[in-house]
Amino acid sequence: ENVSLPFKLYCLTVMTLVAATYTVALRYTRTVETELYFSTTAVCITEVIKLFLSVGILAKETGSPARLMTSLKENVLGSPKELLKLSVPSLVYALQNNMAFVALSNLDAAVYQVTYQLKIPCTALCTVLMLSRSLSKLQWLSVFMLCGGVTLVQWKPAQATKVQVEQNPWLGFGAIAVAVLCSGFAGVYFEKVLKSSDTSLWVRNIQMYLSGIVVTLCGVYMSEGAQVLEKGFFYGYTSYVWFVIFLASVGGLYTSVVVKYTDNIMKGFSAAAAIVLSTIASVVLFGLQITLTFFLGALLVCISIYLYGLPRQDTTKIEPSETKSSKERLVTV
Repeated sequence: ENVSLPFKLYCLTVMTLVAATYTVALRYTRTVETELYFSTTAVCITEVIKLFLSVGILAKETGSPARLMTSLKENVLGSPKELLKLSVPSLVYALQNNMAFVALSNLDAAVYQVTYQLKIPCTALCTVLMLSRSLSKLQWLSVFMLCGGVTLVQWKPAQATKVQVEQNPWLGFGAIAVAVLCSGFAGVYFEKVLKSSDTSLWVRNIQMYLSGIVVTLCGVYMSEGAQVLEKGFFYGYTSYVWFVIFLASVGGLYTSVVVKYTDNIMKGFSAAAAIVLSTIASVVLFGLQITLTFFLGALLVCISIYLYGLPRQDTTKIEPSETKSSKERLVTV
């Protein structure tokens, strides 16, 4: 994709700001609101909203309801293989979330935060292996520097407690390893699907979000099914909760744009910048204390973003496999 640098910077900036705002709003709803909503239903609603937003953008892209219906019939209803292909990241992300929960239940919070940041170099490794892309030594240095910076920003030393929680460290480390691998693989897999064909980004989003709705509904049933049936699907929803869901939806769409026109590694850098911004916002809104580790971590994040963004040669070698057929479809339309 030959996209101008200003457009890439715009996408990354918007994604960073949306992600930071989402983090702060989410913290507000989970700490200030009196009635906690079901997080699994919120995730499901987010997928639904992303689906409708993608359909709306595709409708504007196609230009007419007739062309929209033709595109949906051809690429969604008439392409079960493509739907199956895009269900892979949805399933892998679901596995990642569950493994992260298992890991957090069996590891100290500080150990969890440190080890989970391994998803950043894992994503870089998956990018090299799956997309035939090479990174310079300076870029590898910036990736590991980012990993260390995010770790320091989120570092909260474990506090002694009289409550003894039975934990299995080996299970915890095994779960975190699976979660890290899932994070790297799913993100790069989706990037490869996006960049290996001329199929519209919004068509790909629709295909993935359909699978995501099914997966998240299963998650609602398995984790909070009885409580949802008792209290209702939208229990605890307030205007703030809907605002968080909207931010998550917009952030999800922008994430796909960033992956399409940059890469998953840059997505990780954007997410790290969002963590720093949201923490700074928490200082103002929630009275969070800035520590030396946060300052050093934020400094490392900023330096790593600068180093990775230095001019380099793009060595991606993904050959569009569907270019010809896609162009032929456009001619027939």
